[in-house]
Amino acid sequence: MTTVAAWLAAVQPAPPPALAARLAVLLEPYQSLGATHVPESCLAAGEHLLDALLASGATTRGTALDLLAVDALVTYAFQAAADEPQRLEARAARAMARIASLPENRPD
Repeated sequence: MTTVAAWLAAVQPAPPPALAARLAVLLEPYQSLGATHVPESCLAAGEHLLDALLASGATTRGTALDLLAVDALVTYAFQAAADEPQRLEARAARAMARIASLPENRPD
């Protein structure tokens, strides 16, 4: 069985080394799940990181790697989701709604 970690390691073209390392850390909680979990795992990891960045206001040049990681995770989620085109529209709608609701703890 292919895992989330194996799917990420096989992505072509491969991400630059620093981004690949950051993605591996972010996907660590999901790494042993089957590859069918790649779309949701990538979205969950990307949402979690984006929520933390937005909630802290950390969206400067110093957080560029994390912002690139969020972008890569969402891109990979939909790259993997393309294997199930019949679910793509519903998955995209859910992802947009979830991302649009971030950060969870909005300052007043």
